[in-house]
Amino acid sequence: MPKLFAKILLLCALFAAFSSPARADQLSEDLRALNSSDRGKVESAVNSILARRDAQALSILVALLDDQLQVDAAGNAYRVAEDGSVTVLSPGAPPKPENGKPPLVDNQLRRTLEPAIASLRLTSPDKDVRLEAAEDLAKRRNDELAPVVRKALSVEKDSEVKAKLELALAPLDLSGTDVALKLRALHAIEASADPNFKPDVERVLERTPSGEFVEKNPEVRLAADSAKAAIELRALWFGLIGHLFYGLSLGSVLLLAALGLAITFGLMRVINMAHGELLMIGAYSTYVVQKAFQSYLPDHSDWYLVFSIPVAFVVSAAIGVLLERSVIRFFYGRPLETLLCTWGISLILIQTVRLIFGAQNVTVANPSFIAGGVELLPGFVLTYSRVAVILFAAVVVAFVWFMLQRTPLGLHVRAVTQNRAMAASMGISTRRVDMWTFGIGSGVAGLGGVALSQLGNVGPELGQGYIVDSFMVVVLGGVGKLAGTLAGAFGLGIVNKLLEPVAGAVLGKIAILVFIILFIQRRPQGIFALKGRAAEVS
Repeated sequence: MPKLFAKILLLCALFAAFSSPARADQLSEDLRALNSSDRGKVESAVNSILARRDAQALSILVALLDDQLQVDAAGNAYRVAEDGSVTVLSPGAPPKPENGKPPLVDNQLRRTLEPAIASLRLTSPDKDVRLEAAEDLAKRRNDELAPVVRKALSVEKDSEVKAKLELALAPLDLSGTDVALKLRALHAIEASADPNFKPDVERVLERTPSGEFVEKNPEVRLAADSAKAAIELRALWFGLIGHLFYGLSLGSVLLLAALGLAITFGLMRVINMAHGELLMIGAYSTYVVQKAFQSYLPDHSDWYLVFSIPVAFVVSAAIGVLLERSVIRFFYGRPLETLLCTWGISLILIQTVRLIFGAQNVTVANPSFIAGGVELLPGFVLTYSRVAVILFAAVVVAFVWFMLQRTPLGLHVRAVTQNRAMAASMGISTRRVDMWTFGIGSGVAGLGGVALSQLGNVGPELGQGYIVDSFMVVVLGGVGKLAGTLAGAFGLGIVNKLLEPVAGAVLGKIAILVFIILFIQRRPQGIFALKGRAAEVS
């Protein structure tokens, strides 16, 4: 008996050894047949590849359906993506196709391929492959594939995959007459709470012109009500999360715009109406670095954003120092004159940028590592660029905090802010502190321009839309207080985004302005007020 068993194992091994090359030769033959002009040969080749029912066959057929399959003269298969990247689908094949030819895929062949691929994926031994196929079928809603889905559902054992298959059949089942299938479909929709199925559920609850329900079965209507409520509840929660996310994003932009203003306004009491133009200069610095990378380092163009951060900071800081030394230092202690003076400077900067770059907006492209996003719900996309702006704002705040709290310059800035006369009597050069502080505040504004360049187009009047909001943030949070700037920026950003869906953009902005006016009347020092002698001197 043991000898007989050993002989059987030997025969199986020999069969596998001889059949494997035969299967490989047959696959090469089938692949070459895909390029045939004979429709019968092509369909026969597709059926032969499908009969293999393995991962390689699935990869080949999916590439064929996506119009990305190429077959060389030796019968090797390759997937060639739109960006030119090549994936070898035949083991042992050269890395790139030599004289590869894409098979012609017409509508008739697509109608053959779609159910074949769906069947192949739904019968895969890998649960993840089956689950992905079921989710794809639930999104595509192809009624022609219903027989394939029903057959897969009848043999599927995994509860997660079964739920997705039931969801894929839900629209078709709801349009039928079988009450059991309708209830199963509605329970599947309720469990998923997918907003894409809301129109299907609402059709179940439609009424005739006389006011009677189209659906006569009360149990089905009750299930439809429950499914609709689940969908609306999920949409409400995701809508709230979306508003909070966009509020954090707007708050981060306001924070970057107001952070430099909080430093200069808190120290020197200079009403800098040109602060928005420093944001614009940072954005245009990013644009210039991008163009330089595209011209001289095209293979590394994604890195332009990393290099634009120090460039924007230095350029904006240098312009800030130049303005402070040449104009602003002569107007200290005269707030009305500084307002008019810096307003004139803002007009000069806008016109200068127009002369250099033109009046039209310029585009700063997102690098590939922050391009795109994740769709958490229809209509709500978590964009990587906005997430990057939020993280960038956190880094900038940490940098400003470190500079103010852990450096000699920060110590001098805090001393001058609290009591300028006492700091001067202790040997601190207040004029030099003013210069460096104005430069750092301007540089931080330039960093805000880098962030803004990733959220929209860059134009000469970019900063005009943020100067008023920046002053609101500084005044609401408390002049010269970093914590107040944080609270003011994120508070205004989140409240603004929560009010927009309810009251509209204009009324929401008016409501915020009225709130700030009433709040400042009640608490003129802002959320975080200076205390003690600093408040007295102010």
